Amino acid sequence: MKIIDELCERKKQGLKSLALLVDPDKFDEQILQKLLALDAFAQVEWILVGGSLIQGWNIGSTIQLIKAHTQKPVIIFPGSNMHIDSFADGILFLSLISGKNPEFLIGQHIVAAPILKKSKLQILPTGYMLVEGGKPTTASYMSNTTPLPHDKPEVAACIAMAGEMLGLRMMYADTGSGADKSVSNAMIRMITKSTDCPLVVGGGIRLPQRALEMWEAGADMLVVGNAIEENPTLLSEIAEKKDFLNNRLL
Repeated sequence: MKIIDELCERKKQGLKSLALLVDPDKFDEQILQKLLALDAFAQVEWILVGGSLIQGWNIGSTIQLIKAHTQKPVIIFPGSNMHIDSFADGILFLSLISGKNPEFLIGQHIVAAPILKKSKLQILPTGYMLVEGGKPTTASYMSNTTPLPHDKPEVAACIAMAGEMLGLRMMYADTGSGADKSVSNAMIRMITKSTDCPLVVGGGIRLPQRALEMWEAGADMLVVGNAIEENPTLLSEIAEKKDFLNNRLL
């Protein structure tokens, strides 16, 4: 089954999912071994590799390192058309639908399309919505866009509806790496009620209780990154909340 279809099937069943976002500039085998040693690593459905700004040329080596130790899907989270590597399983084909910068709506995609067409990567057409998270982030600076107001869930819902009507297969609401705040429950609920495609949410998730609230509000997949780098045991605590929700379906 294709990666995106599997997520859609999990949504249909009401199952919640968890993704781990890896920054290739900070990742190494020592960090990977610490993650693999956690029982909760088995609860991770996707591993995302990338970010808004990658300073080195080690995205490929990071992907190969991860794939040498796990069968989990490794998916590129690109910050530009340069972030393509054939060793990954798939790539989030992100269209920044919350902003009006044509480079990140379609421009970068045009450059990347011929390369992706020849690759074996699974393409995951994704509507990316950058949400205000309490302070400026690398994502807002690099994309030269203004994040959606944190307290305007109706705006996010309309944008998500438009993205779905354009054929995007999933939505990704994100306050960005290092954000002080996560996407609000109200925004998650409104996006979920307004669209049928899976909703991925990331940014500012530092507490397991907050993860539980976001899943209960309607998020299908949560993405954690920076907080896990600072506190690897947080992965176990968040995974417990996911288990709690998914076990209610049994």
